[in-house]
Amino acid sequence: MSTTQNYQAAEQLLRRPARPGELVVGDKVRPQWIDGGARFWYAVSHGDGKRFVLADPAAGTREPAFDHARLAAALAAASGQQVDPEALPFMGIELAGNAVEFYALGEYWRCDLDDFVCERAEFTPPGSPLEVPSPDGKFAVSRRGHDLWARSLADGREWALTTDGEADHQYGTGPDCTANATLLRKIGLPHLPPAVAWSPDSTKILTHRTDERAVRRTHLVEARPADGGAPVVHTQRYAYAGDEHMPLAELVVLDVAAGTVVRARAEPLLMPQMSPVTAKWAWWAPDGSAVHYLDRPRDLRTLTLHRLDPATGEVTTVLSESGDTRVEPNQWAFEPPIVRVLADEVLWYSQRDGWGHLYRYDLRTGALLGQVTSGPWAVRQILRVDEAERVVYFTASGLVEEDPYRRTVCRAALDGSGFAKVTDDGLDHVVTLPADGRTYFIDSASTVDTPPVTCVRDWAGRVLVELERADITKLTATGWTAPERFRVKAADGVTDIYGVLYRPHGFDPYRQYPVVDNLYPGPQVNRVAPCFDPGGTGLDAEPLAALGFVVVALDGRGTPGRGKAFHDASYGRLADAGCLADHAAALRQLAGTRPWMDLGRVGVFGHSGGGFAAARAMLDFPEVYKAGVALSGSHDARHFNLGFVESYDGADNPEAWARTSNVDLADRLAGKLLLVHGAMDDQVHPDQTLRFADRLIAADKDFELLIVPGAEHTLLDCLAYVRKRAWDFLVRELMGTRPPAYRPAAIALGPELLGELFS
Repeated sequence: MSTTQNYQAAEQLLRRPARPGELVVGDKVRPQWIDGGARFWYAVSHGDGKRFVLADPAAGTREPAFDHARLAAALAAASGQQVDPEALPFMGIELAGNAVEFYALGEYWRCDLDDFVCERAEFTPPGSPLEVPSPDGKFAVSRRGHDLWARSLADGREWALTTDGEADHQYGTGPDCTANATLLRKIGLPHLPPAVAWSPDSTKILTHRTDERAVRRTHLVEARPADGGAPVVHTQRYAYAGDEHMPLAELVVLDVAAGTVVRARAEPLLMPQMSPVTAKWAWWAPDGSAVHYLDRPRDLRTLTLHRLDPATGEVTTVLSESGDTRVEPNQWAFEPPIVRVLADEVLWYSQRDGWGHLYRYDLRTGALLGQVTSGPWAVRQILRVDEAERVVYFTASGLVEEDPYRRTVCRAALDGSGFAKVTDDGLDHVVTLPADGRTYFIDSASTVDTPPVTCVRDWAGRVLVELERADITKLTATGWTAPERFRVKAADGVTDIYGVLYRPHGFDPYRQYPVVDNLYPGPQVNRVAPCFDPGGTGLDAEPLAALGFVVVALDGRGTPGRGKAFHDASYGRLADAGCLADHAAALRQLAGTRPWMDLGRVGVFGHSGGGFAAARAMLDFPEVYKAGVALSGSHDARHFNLGFVESYDGADNPEAWARTSNVDLADRLAGKLLLVHGAMDDQVHPDQTLRFADRLIAADKDFELLIVPGAEHTLLDCLAYVRKRAWDFLVRELMGTRPPAYRPAAIALGPELLGELFS
């Protein structure tokens, strides 16, 4: 294939995660529950449009939600416009008895499924995306200014729930440092929905008053605002590692009808990165009698479970655990805590035995009652607790010898006996729970090289109905081949580490190919998932393989998903999270049995923390990495997000923060480096790259720098342009080939793109 054809194939694969359904059909099922979770519908994208499917697990049926051809004909007759049954002009539906309602062609419609007559409908539009509706559907809560307001969905009546909010001391907001204000402005939203949790009976909400009055102010300059006027300065509250002040959250309970405000009678929670309500670190008891929440001091070495009385604000301690390093309720920073409060007990996740297991505590006394799970593996998620049968269902990793990251659905008795695997096929299982979570679960089973099969199972593991078998016909037509899951030794020569390898399109084992290490170092997430189409890896790895590179992605020591010691390899050593020495060792081992990997032409590519690591790899291992692309890199921990840096380098460790700095090592650069940053990046500020560039200039180093005006952290609205520049750089520097003039088409921001990338 020509270089231009390679770019065209890479463009298709870049669009794959950005435009779901264009190349893979039926790989993701996102259920929309009806009848309280007894049934659900979902949409399957197939490139040109969607088909809508209705599933009834109790009946064991899966069928079209309606006759697509008859509905298209009925809508065409009613509207006077052409309607393609393979590309129906709506994204979602509302099933109402034996009719379907939807928004299409600029109007609301109701189509009777008995006679297939479509009529313009008196349709209640969905609530604002900035509102949080109550469980009973009668009320919604939103932010207005610095306060929270309630709205009756029956008559539209509105009233204030709080009145004393003020700038930097408002209700229902997360920290400004992670508010994504730049991205929200681009998609036309003023802010995120409020951080609130409704009580089960829809009478109260749990939220918090956010205090950032003393937090450091930082600034971004928007060089060319949308109106074309003079530059605009945007101010943000953003705490750096070691700052005295960080965002705080004072928990409050608001009675929607009575208008009362009950404040927690305890010190505010530290809130460096996420709202405790949004992160599910604070939640209602199932009967609404209490709020439970987790709390950690700034050194993160103690985790405490508290009970808040929503009527009085009184706070009591339920239980607490301390350790020598950070004590986490989940190794993955942005997944909910693995904690479940039962009627009289607490299921508590702990890594005290070196792994990650469930322990049972007395809810009243906090006394340890016993260990529920044990073994050289880790609990990943509590799925369901059957208190009557005294059984907990959960996912766990480490039970598949071939790949310790694959997830297995398991069960165990609460007394620690009766452990069993509910799924025992060696595949990776991703579980979605229905609204009630009682009778069934949706299971997507796959591996890196096995497309997913999605079905509904009961809690004994029996398949009730198969939903989808992913169709990858269009994907393989691009020249894509399934990646290879590999296992090699870490740099210590002892520890097994795992990753995936993507062969270049048109692979010829008698040729030699340049190599790109497509990395993200953690330590809060994995770079490689054990399932098909592993998340963010697919955004860059597959397009690079289409260009003719061998692409490697792996999880070195210091990343989550294994034992406590494996994860703690990065504690106090954030600069080496994911262990770049492990990457270098892996490349040597892989090339030892794959002579088509040219270790004389190795590049590195990463975004955000991966941008930091891409530059750091070139500074620490110049003999390995000859060219690198660092997008939106966090190059200096001393001037970066307090929550991230202190979580992994310690709360009072300026020496470690200094080690986690590329700025001080700029004089080491030997290879070719491209630095890219969005000028309006409010997550990793552009000064991170500019500080590094300043020191590279002082050291008289050659490098390339692209500052993208107006762009936010993920560079979403110029995704194709930035990737083309990165591809050009690597093709030129590692292949010695002149990049083609071909320009990938821009990828427009839209709800489907945003939903896919941030779901």
